[in-house]
Amino acid sequence: MTDDIVAGPETADIDECGRLGSSAVAGISSVVIGQERVVRLLLTALIARGHALLEGAPGTAKTLLARCVARTVDARFKRIQFTPDLMPSDIVGTHIFDPRSQDFVVREGPIFTDVLLADEINRTPPKTQAALLEAMEERRVTLDGTAREISPFFTVFATQNPLEFEGTYPLPEAQLDRFLMKIRIEHPEPEAEVEVLRRYAYSDSSHDEVREKVKPVFDAATLARLARTITLVHCEDKILRYVQAVLATTRSSRALVVGASTRSGLHLLQAARAWAALDGRDFVSPDDIKELAIPVVAHRLILHADAQVDGLSAEQVLEALLDHVEVPR
Repeated sequence: MTDDIVAGPETADIDECGRLGSSAVAGISSVVIGQERVVRLLLTALIARGHALLEGAPGTAKTLLARCVARTVDARFKRIQFTPDLMPSDIVGTHIFDPRSQDFVVREGPIFTDVLLADEINRTPPKTQAALLEAMEERRVTLDGTAREISPFFTVFATQNPLEFEGTYPLPEAQLDRFLMKIRIEHPEPEAEVEVLRRYAYSDSSHDEVREKVKPVFDAATLARLARTITLVHCEDKILRYVQAVLATTRSSRALVVGASTRSGLHLLQAARAWAALDGRDFVSPDDIKELAIPVVAHRLILHADAQVDGLSAEQVLEALLDHVEVPR
């Protein structure tokens, strides 16, 4: 992608967004079976210019999902396999001595790309995880004291195993907040799982099918138009008040030490606009807010110790709170 991602006033229409979204979902779902909602969530994050964190047990197609969504974009793609010995310089790059020029030159790291797959991000220590912070928030990196711009559409799709797995490091709250969404990947429904077994039982060809079946749907110019289009999706005042009521409810909950911030609400509206546009609508509905509240807000909440002892998760607490917030008509 080039700097034309931020140039030009033209926008796509809502119908075009819906058509392209449906095409992308169909292509990805032909490879990753039984995860249509997750696919839509990832496309929502992409169009909303946000980052997404996928969490699930090993073998639930997290990496395959991220690869497929990245494949729908005709752009530069790189992957980092996070390991305990990975260093920050392995991500952002460093200066190396060039014997031919007798000078130090910049060797750019994999962060200089458009779509980055950060695989098993919680397998590496916090110091290395933090190397992504500046890039995710400001779309630039500081390399040996010098700020360098990266792609204006830099997007991170990260995967992680649940924290109870051996050898994992929890992401700090500051980095979790950089992700527009945290999406839990569950095992597919029985019929979908049977289809996976039927299709891939005799060969491990799913990653090959990414190249064969998942075709690019968006290019840089299209994504730029879609990103501008979602700002035109209408949010009525009652939707804004509904979002504020959800935020306020989390702050008064005894099960939470830290409730949702105002930035959480802004990200929820941003995601809801993209979700509606992918559905071919030019307005946000209360159902959009309820659908997206858990993936957008829950990972920013901090549970009270008593709630943790009771075995509750932030998602469960938020789901219960949503049931007590009046839905606008």
